[in-house]
Amino acid sequence: MMVNMKVCANSLRSALAAQEGGAIRVELCDNLPEGGTTPSYSQIEMAKKMLNIQVYPIIRPRGGDFLYTDLEFELMKADIKACRELGCDGAVLGILKHDGSVDKERCGELIALAGNMHVTFHRAFDLSNNLPEALEDIIKLGCVRLLSSGGESSALKGAEMLQKLIAQARDRISIMPGAGINANNIQSLIRQTGAKEFHASASKSVASEMRFRNINLRMGAAADEYMVKQLIALANRTEL
Repeated sequence: MMVNMKVCANSLRSALAAQEGGAIRVELCDNLPEGGTTPSYSQIEMAKKMLNIQVYPIIRPRGGDFLYTDLEFELMKADIKACRELGCDGAVLGILKHDGSVDKERCGELIALAGNMHVTFHRAFDLSNNLPEALEDIIKLGCVRLLSSGGESSALKGAEMLQKLIAQARDRISIMPGAGINANNIQSLIRQTGAKEFHASASKSVASEMRFRNINLRMGAAADEYMVKQLIALANRTEL
């Protein structure tokens, strides 16, 4: 059995590494420790120029929950328009309401703005109040793909729910397991879920090349300013 691997790339450098490793598609993002936020315009523009594989930027103005203010929603609309103008192949998005249901109105507006771009609904789904109902909403919106861990902290823990969601979907949408997927557990996940697409970040900490180091302060939330998360080589297909 052959399965496709989609890679979450937290920089253009990581996206190029994903292409070298054989990935068929990259979810381009920034701020991976926060679950991914929208990358800069220049990152998206250069990714489209330098990559031969599909580029799906994430449309997420900040980390945290998926309930957005009117201003944040305007930013999301502007970002998705920019992605369309730059010729991106797709976009990754998701918005919830106060009660944890899918915000069909706002998501529908973003999907309309996406035009010919394919849309993946991201793991906002896992924070929804009813996964089977949310799945039907997302299918009706016209999303081609759903990224999910089955509502658990990892796809392995959520494998039973993922299998149920895949059965419920009946090929109306591709259910793509993600969260904690690696070479050691992907075969088990394929057998348990029957999924044909998988999502992984496959990143590792890479030491900075800085020679001078000020170890007395930190500039942000990172535990070590001189370590950077970068993608490692990963093949896009696993054969069983």
